Order: sequence, then structure tokens, then C-alpha cells
Amino acid sequence: MSKIYQVVIYKSILDETKLARYAELAGPAIKKAGGKFLARGIPVMVKEQGEKTRTVVIEWESLEHAESGYNSEDYQEALKALDGGAIREFRYIEPA
Repeated sequence: MSKIYQVVIYKSILDETKLARYAELAGPAIKKAGGKFLARGIPVMVKEQGEKTRTVVIEWESLEHAESGYNSEDYQEALKALDGGAIREFRYIEPA
């Protein structure tokens, strides 16, 4: 199994309160599941067709670990708190 990187791109934030509650729950849930935050926040610069929207990069030991973390009870509770408060795109990529 090789490491995997999860990239989450926020296309739009619809409810800041729901997003804040999600973040309170999601951070600890991801860490508990073995995810390591490498970067998160608004890009300092974008080029070409990039958009300056919240982006998160998480390192996992494997795709299986990432999926286990996503499907964990704790993270699913965080998703319930988000409840449509943001439109996001998830990507999983392997290291070069």
C-alpha cells in the first residue's frame, strides 16, 4: 500500500455556521483515523483558471485508510453537521 493524498476543493461555501461546526468535528475525526493535514486554507495565489477557494490537503497511509476515515462514525457525524453548507470536490492522488 502506498500513501495517498486527499485534496478537497471548496467550490462554494453556502453556510459559514455549518462549515464551522463541521470543521470542529472533522479535524479531530480525520486525525483520529490517521490522516495528517499538510495544508488548509485559502490559496496564497492562483493561476490560469484557478479559484481562490478553501483547499485542504491530507496525507493518508493508503487509499484504504482514507476511505476508512471518510466512512468512520466520527467523520460521518461531521458530514451531518455540514448538511449542505458547502459544495466540495474530493480528489485522491498518489505521490509522484
